[in-house]
Amino acid sequence: QEDRADAAFLVEEVPYEEASRYGVCVTNDYGEITDVVEKPDDPPSNLVMTGFYTFSPAIFPACRLVQPSNRGEYEISEAIDLLIRSGRTIDAIPIDGWRMDIGYPEDREEAERRLQEEATK
Repeated sequence: QEDRADAAFLVEEVPYEEASRYGVCVTNDYGEITDVVEKPDDPPSNLVMTGFYTFSPAIFPACRLVQPSNRGEYEISEAIDLLIRSGRTIDAIPIDGWRMDIGYPEDREEAERRLQEEATK
């Protein structure tokens, strides 16, 4: 069967106490994302965005509608919100394996250690 999703996001379940550090997804019974809340104080779920996205061409009209944020940047989260509000389908694809945020040097070092462990198994 052909999937007609307008986007697919790789997502990961994390402990609830960690979810507020991420963009948190709300999904329906079909695994489609119905809302994304950026770094919420009270997360509606523990399913978080990993930063890996694929989009159909439907993203381009949404991007054209995005206005610069207070930081002067065009935020992809705004375009995603526009897709969701316009009824477009975004599939949540659960991660298979592990991933790490490597935004800090110590995170990168830990990721390298884990990769080396995997390679020697």
